[in-house]
Amino acid sequence: MPTVIFVRHGRSSANVSGVLAGWMPGVELDEHGRSQADAVGVRLASAGVPVVEVVTSPLPRCVETADRLSAPLEGVRRSEHDGLGECRYGAWTGRKLGELVKEPLWKVVQKTPSKARFPGSEQFEGESMLQMQRRALRAVRETNRRIAAEHGREAVWVAVSHGDVIKSILSAAAGAELDDFQRISVDPASVSVVRYTPARPFVLRLNDTGGDLASLRPPQKPTTPAGDAVVGGGAGA
Repeated sequence: MPTVIFVRHGRSSANVSGVLAGWMPGVELDEHGRSQADAVGVRLASAGVPVVEVVTSPLPRCVETADRLSAPLEGVRRSEHDGLGECRYGAWTGRKLGELVKEPLWKVVQKTPSKARFPGSEQFEGESMLQMQRRALRAVRETNRRIAAEHGREAVWVAVSHGDVIKSILSAAAGAELDDFQRISVDPASVSVVRYTPARPFVLRLNDTGGDLASLRPPQKPTTPAGDAVVGGGAGA
């Protein structure tokens, strides 16, 4: 089966402002996020990775990331898949993370995300984190089958998606339960790689940003309690 390069979208305006974007319209990459997306494309091109297709979440911050990283990759096909879209956070959409940590549901998301379901609102649909994981894995399986049929079992493709979505896919690939997925970090424009085989997936790379170790410095002003994962993935270092 193909190898999938999972790329989280570059830093967005919502990441910087500490807002949970979800499916909120008008959320785009900021200047740094655009540079991050460009850098991923350069890394792929300079390494000679034979990417046959870039498949992206339909949300603008992912579409822009996909467009920019595709630019140096000659002749690569581009497509969208709703299954790679962000978790539908419902009534949480557009709210500050600093407010959401006070919600009882926050603790459920941290400790037992498989039981977390986001309430819908008039404007935004809600879903459970388990639903998010299932439709994301379904999207990967569908695309793997299609690309293997079109390009062979050794093909490589890129999936551009969101923090929590990619974390849920990686936890499944590693054989972990969804309740363990908060142990994984997926920074903006990071690269994580899974090689799928008939026997099992192999996690080849995780949260690779290709930079120095500055990201290991503790944040000066944490926005969430110590040990809590940032819902939505956060803005990175």
